[in-house]
Amino acid sequence: MANVFQRRLAHHYDELKWLYIELYRDEGAFRYFTEMLERCWKGRKKALRDQDARREADPGWYRRRDLLGMMLYVDAFAGNLRGVKDRLPYLEECGVNYLHLMPLLASPKGRSDGGYAVSDFRSVQPELGTMDDLEALADACRRAGVSLCLDFVMNHTSEDHQWAKKARAGEPGYGERYFFYDSWDIPREFEKTVPQVFPTTAPGSFTQLEDGRIVMTNFYPYQWDLNYANPVVFNDMTENLLFLANRGIDVIRLDAIPYIWKELGTDCRNLPQVHTLARMLRMVCEIVCPSVLLLGEVVMEPAKVAPYFGTPEKPECHMLYNVTTMATTWHTLATGDVSLLKRQMETVCALPRDFLFLNYLRCHDDIGWGLDYPWLARNFAVDEVAHKRYLNDWFTGKFPGSCARGELYNDDPRLGDARLCGTTASLCGLEAAEYERDPFKLERALACDLTLHAWMLSQSGIPVIYSGDEIGRLNDDTYHDDPDKREDSRYIHRGAFQWEAAGHRNDPDTCQGKLFQGLRRLEAIRAGEPCFDAGADVWVGDSGDRRVLALCRRSGERELVCLFNFSGQFVRAGVDRAGNYTELMYGTRYGDIRTVELWPNGFAWLLRDQEPS
Repeated sequence: MANVFQRRLAHHYDELKWLYIELYRDEGAFRYFTEMLERCWKGRKKALRDQDARREADPGWYRRRDLLGMMLYVDAFAGNLRGVKDRLPYLEECGVNYLHLMPLLASPKGRSDGGYAVSDFRSVQPELGTMDDLEALADACRRAGVSLCLDFVMNHTSEDHQWAKKARAGEPGYGERYFFYDSWDIPREFEKTVPQVFPTTAPGSFTQLEDGRIVMTNFYPYQWDLNYANPVVFNDMTENLLFLANRGIDVIRLDAIPYIWKELGTDCRNLPQVHTLARMLRMVCEIVCPSVLLLGEVVMEPAKVAPYFGTPEKPECHMLYNVTTMATTWHTLATGDVSLLKRQMETVCALPRDFLFLNYLRCHDDIGWGLDYPWLARNFAVDEVAHKRYLNDWFTGKFPGSCARGELYNDDPRLGDARLCGTTASLCGLEAAEYERDPFKLERALACDLTLHAWMLSQSGIPVIYSGDEIGRLNDDTYHDDPDKREDSRYIHRGAFQWEAAGHRNDPDTCQGKLFQGLRRLEAIRAGEPCFDAGADVWVGDSGDRRVLALCRRSGERELVCLFNFSGQFVRAGVDRAGNYTELMYGTRYGDIRTVELWPNGFAWLLRDQEPS
């Protein structure tokens, strides 16, 4: 069996050593690193090694069109890890075969940043269970054909982590794991070029401790940035990652990966060394646990996102979030104009087909308006600050005619740079319609919600649903009454799963039933239609109307035209494609798809009829 490890190591050894030594200039640290990799491989149980062999023989296993993801908070969904295991039949009913558990590792109550301030990478938050419970859940998921995803917070640790405690106490070797300074001279130089992550809730990038020393804290003051220029940090964090992989985690989400290398005089984002580390982590997985995937969290514009895929010869992350398309989708809903989204999708469609995105509408985080403002300014005379204000006013229901109900996060009136929070259903108008008891608005909101999900499912990659969206979960305002949460408006969409509402999912006369059954039908169509293959040809068509986006997909002789009306009006639009078409969701037949009638915020999936052979 050792030959398997040696074969994989030998395949990557020269490149791995070259990159490591170029970065760290330390032969002893590299020797320790490779010994650690072998130790982790030996600790990998048979069921995981068997899965490694299967997936190694089928490297495209995660590109199947029937993959459907869901992200959820363990406590909100089922109380604890054992509860999630008991609820696997519900997830199976949802069609989920990729499950992302939001941060669940040990973190201090009240100073956890939603679980992203980790105090122990090898322990679970006690109220959620134990590491044995996590491994038992991973085993159950594997038997059920569900891949399990977990966050790995690379950039920082909690100030309560044992490394931080020892660094604070002055123990040798631990201060070097972070960025400590005795005066503000160097920190002030950093802050001249480093953008602030949370300018209102946690301004600045450094925190002064009680003893007068200053430590780098790019996120919150209780999150101390790790110094990856120290090989000990990279070695130990890699071992922590492999510890989780050996518990049965299939997908490791690399949180805030662009931030992990710091260099004075730069913005400390996307530096070349980050890509060196990402490439080494990819090789580590291929050596120790080739069934494990790396998911990069890069919340930036496409030009800075795509490099994290690496190259075909030297890949980095297996998958990346399609953040820009998500934000542009909500912009398009608020403006009723698809011009920017069309441009965005033309960029995405031009990328290599090997690049795999995770597509989503909502997640645990806020929506940041990182749009292409130079292009909007050139083509539509859009002012960035004014446009951000418009979007936030629209989605908080302040703009006349808007039925959206959201809340702002990190509102900075000076820059107009607030981000947005809220569930898909509430942002689509379902909350306002139910409050007003307006059946007309209710149908419009349901149509909008379903159309946005159809749009997400139409894109290439893995679609991921935020838990509760399958039943139209509304905003949860109770966080305002919790002193540990009230300052973070992201908790408005992190509330408890509404199991009572889920009980109506099979009743077609309820909102929950209409959304759940509609979504399940969309997912089943996607899983069965070859045009949704990851390797299909995809291009943006000309709908002839700025309110309607046309996305075309082709696999062999099969051709699918997807039309999406982002406006609140009835629209007649389409594409100039020959042949007869059948709408897959409702079965309507068309002899001409140049002028298809679309309902307000409606869509159509049009499959061209096959010519008889």
